[in-house]
Amino acid sequence: MTSKETISNELQSPVGASLLAKASGQPTSLSNDTPHSRASSLPQVCGPTLDFAGVCLTLGRTTILDNVTFQVQPGSVHALVGPNGGGKSSLIKTLLGQMPHQGQLSLQWPGEPGIIGYVPQALEFDRGLPMTVDDFMAAMCQRRPAFLGLSKRYAGAIGEALERVGMQDKRKRRMGALSGGERQRVLLAQGLIPAPQLLVLDEPMSALDEAGIQVFERLLGDWRAAGITVLWIEHDLEAVGRLASRVTGLNRRVLFDATPQQALTPERLLTLFSTHPRSAA
Repeated sequence: MTSKETISNELQSPVGASLLAKASGQPTSLSNDTPHSRASSLPQVCGPTLDFAGVCLTLGRTTILDNVTFQVQPGSVHALVGPNGGGKSSLIKTLLGQMPHQGQLSLQWPGEPGIIGYVPQALEFDRGLPMTVDDFMAAMCQRRPAFLGLSKRYAGAIGEALERVGMQDKRKRRMGALSGGERQRVLLAQGLIPAPQLLVLDEPMSALDEAGIQVFERLLGDWRAAGITVLWIEHDLEAVGRLASRVTGLNRRVLFDATPQQALTPERLLTLFSTHPRSAA
């Protein structure tokens, strides 16, 4: 039996509500609360299929998304590439229920609706803000107020997630004192709790140093092996070519949707990154 969530042009959607509940510590329907620290012990799951069907978004007189249609296969690493201002982050926001739109977005779950993890592009912190890495993880991952410390229920999971991204030894550091790459690793860690069946990644490599990139690429391999569906916005086309299962080129509309070998050709990339794309390929 499959479960399907359909998102029409409503601001609040089941998907967005699930993510916002996770971020604010409110109850969600969790099937697995504890991530595992090693790839071999990641629980095998079956991520959802994502269908984007005729999705349009207009703000004022500006067309942001124009009849966007493509499908993300379950358990795949699906990359979204395109120029700045091409609508990639806006498409993610429609998926998460944060922007109104026309058309349909649907998630077809293999069973009961599962958990969606989200890793934003960046998060800025005031250097004087007295919030440690542990405080941030507690605020994002547990229902208990962060100022009361880590709850026993989540302490182990948070420790394991931070270990996986190489931030275990910096748990007592203030978030504002971390480098951009270190903050991005913490954002990756929070996306792992509770264990997701769908991960939405908005340029997660943008602030990472070489060591952080290696951590991310290992995590991406772990997620693929575990059957998690990954929708990944990325500008590093070399990494996309090596790591993605499929690539969608988006510049207001879909210009191609193919394997990395078929998608990342000079001709298609030239069309994709043109100011006024000519036609879908």
